[in-house]
Amino acid sequence: MRWPVTARMGIAAILGALAVFGLAPWGYWPVTLVVLLSVPALFLTACSMRHAALIGWALGAGWFAHGLIWISEPFLVDAARYGWMAPFAVGFMAIGGGLFWAVAFGTAWRLGRTDASRVIALIIAWSLVEYIRAYLLTGFPWAALAQIWPNSDTALLLAWIGPHGLALATLMATLLPGLAFLKSGTVWVRITSLAPAAILAASSVALAQARPDVAPLTGKIIRLIQPNAPQHQKWDPAFMGMFFQRQLEYTSAGPRPDLSDLPNLIVWPETSVPLQLSQAAPAFQAISEAATDIPVVLGIQRSEGERYFNSLIYLDEAGQVAGRYDKHHLVPFGEYIPLGNLAARFGLRGFAAQAGDGYTAGPGPKVLRLGNLGKALPLICYEVVFPQDVSGTQERSDFLLQITNDAWFGRHSGPYQHLAQAQMRAIEQGLPMIRAANTGVSAMIDPWGRITDQLALGQAGFVDAGLPTPRTATIYARTGDGPVLLLLLIATFGLWGLQSRRTASI
Repeated sequence: MRWPVTARMGIAAILGALAVFGLAPWGYWPVTLVVLLSVPALFLTACSMRHAALIGWALGAGWFAHGLIWISEPFLVDAARYGWMAPFAVGFMAIGGGLFWAVAFGTAWRLGRTDASRVIALIIAWSLVEYIRAYLLTGFPWAALAQIWPNSDTALLLAWIGPHGLALATLMATLLPGLAFLKSGTVWVRITSLAPAAILAASSVALAQARPDVAPLTGKIIRLIQPNAPQHQKWDPAFMGMFFQRQLEYTSAGPRPDLSDLPNLIVWPETSVPLQLSQAAPAFQAISEAATDIPVVLGIQRSEGERYFNSLIYLDEAGQVAGRYDKHHLVPFGEYIPLGNLAARFGLRGFAAQAGDGYTAGPGPKVLRLGNLGKALPLICYEVVFPQDVSGTQERSDFLLQITNDAWFGRHSGPYQHLAQAQMRAIEQGLPMIRAANTGVSAMIDPWGRITDQLALGQAGFVDAGLPTPRTATIYARTGDGPVLLLLLIATFGLWGLQSRRTASI
């Protein structure tokens, strides 16, 4: 007896929620793979395009509701005013993310005529809608399928095929065997269906064997400052001075016991100076005195007339502003409100913007020269989740530099997922990542995505970490997402053309 579609949707939603255990902070990627292996069995129970879309939507809704549960945290900072909006935010993300998967499942059912062709179409369509999700409007690639891999050897493939290529490979390695072992095919067909999984595993092992056990170092030392300022206190006048003084103390501290030298650069987190840039001269003097001729990178807000920017500032050895970067990829509803003038009439303003109704986007990615340390590609918070932003400059940097205020993300899954994506960007570019986070996790990440030093989430302190040497530019750093997109488009048009010919021959 065929179960009603509502029952199958319920199963799909549960499976989607279970699959999230492959993401950080758990990292149980075999759970995700088992769920994906079961998807063909569920998908092929659909008797119409509509039923297939509903199953895909439910699977996606379960995945995004659990995977993005942290999205409720910003609303709980001021729970009395905004707490009621938290479940709506999670629900919106679950419904919206599920719609992308619904399109993939419905389209795949429509394009295919046999079970095999429908599953192959699903692999292509699913990969394509996830690509679109990463780029559409401002893009939101959080909780993408490739994000189950950062702490595994399989993540090393990011340097070759990027996150969308790895997501495609993951679907091929699971959905094809899931189909073959579901149907009563020959042993040869079942063995052949395991080829993508075997290639994925063999490639992972080969790349891991070629990776050095310890990343070579430049000889430069970076001090990461983590003040651990909870978001509800960060901008409270009763606490701002305390957190600023805490950062000064960490800045002026002596070297780590096992290191003989002082750091070559000190990094403070996003918006770590609680002043406007135009008013910050006394603060910069205090920072320079604490740093004692060591350059400092810090986060601060600045204004130009009525426009406000979320900025990164480089103070040289003399305490002078020697470089600036303005965040260009802003968080919708966090740092700006789409259709802001209309939304302001209803009292909706950016949660993370401290002045005005939101920030203004900077001109785009840029490389900052940090004296003897070399060239840095600065990233502020959310920008690290976008591979296209990290690949957005013509000039290659020597390292990636992220400052962030992950206090907005709470202390459950959000900060760890953010860290995992920073690891992915390091692998993709073959560059070390310097990461200073207000509440954690601050970390030094080598070009193979390994965390070499870190400060735990919710811990106040600092860490002096050796800066790894960059690798040569990876294949993905040179090509970006273009080759994978081209492959998906060719496959899509090929399936569409095949379906059209079959229809015409009937």
